[in-house]
Amino acid sequence: MKCLFSKKVGLTLTCLISTAVLSLNSGHVAAKETFRMSTLGPGTSPYMVMTTFANTVNKNLPEYSIVVNATGAATKHALDVSKGKADFYMSSPILHQLMSNQLAMYKKIKGVKELSKDLRTIFNFSMGVYHSVVYADSGIESMQGIKGKRVFVGPPGSATRRTVVQMIEAVTGYKADEDYKTVKLGWDAAAQSFQDGNLDVYFNPTNAPSPAISQIALTKKIRFLGIPKDDLEGNEGVAALTKNPGFRITQLKQNTYGENQVNSDDVYTLGVTVGISTNKNIPEETIYKMTKTFWEKITAQYDSAPWLSNISLDKALLDLNMPLHPGAERYYREVGIIK
Repeated sequence: MKCLFSKKVGLTLTCLISTAVLSLNSGHVAAKETFRMSTLGPGTSPYMVMTTFANTVNKNLPEYSIVVNATGAATKHALDVSKGKADFYMSSPILHQLMSNQLAMYKKIKGVKELSKDLRTIFNFSMGVYHSVVYADSGIESMQGIKGKRVFVGPPGSATRRTVVQMIEAVTGYKADEDYKTVKLGWDAAAQSFQDGNLDVYFNPTNAPSPAISQIALTKKIRFLGIPKDDLEGNEGVAALTKNPGFRITQLKQNTYGENQVNSDDVYTLGVTVGISTNKNIPEETIYKMTKTFWEKITAQYDSAPWLSNISLDKALLDLNMPLHPGAERYYREVGIIK
């Protein structure tokens, strides 16, 4: 294209218009549809699963781009997605129950019940087990030993924080910030603070072995605290925890983290289901293609990332209490998960 120049005005109007049109056209050809995904911080299993989902989509579906934000709490992420301020978030059966019934952290949020109706699940997966980690030389050998200690129970306002506080009280009777001090940090800061020796007890619900905790166990001896076997039956507080949707009693094996894990027996703790969810207004075809691509590519990554073997198609609808997105439902019908 030729452009006519004037000493006074530079590019002629004709050239400016033509250049603008070309720029718009070239931008249209190269444009990707960008989506925003919110998840928990690095070191958590939701972060690993959700970034794997995003990376798989970004690599195999060039028309889409998922940008991951790993800050904040899932309780806030759910609100953002319901309002269209983000596109994907880490959901959980208990979180959806609280939101759809305007309970706990959602109690004072107007219109939250209606907002919850705009959310749809893509798939569920095991978040893993609640790890309660202390250093072996801390002198803390059971949950009773955390009295007066500095404890990370989850970020402020998170569902994890609510669950851990309830679990500690069920086992010990201890009240948060009365019998022990809760530390108000995000996931990243808490992991670093524990490694630096500024925390006595570090809780993290994640698949085992967790890369973040494995890194600690490489150089230091650690112990995991749990629910006493005697409390598995007859303890009303523990029983109440397992009545929450998506929760169950499970075990963390005594040799999960190698020689530096000093537990002589398996540890009873909570296991929990979470998921990847979205807004109902995301087009069916978009979610169908993303869901199909993720499940078709995931098994090839099992060897390089063993923890991914916890994520399987046959458990994609486990503990589901939120409607499926039509795009995801379409894929599950195709492969026979839904009849």
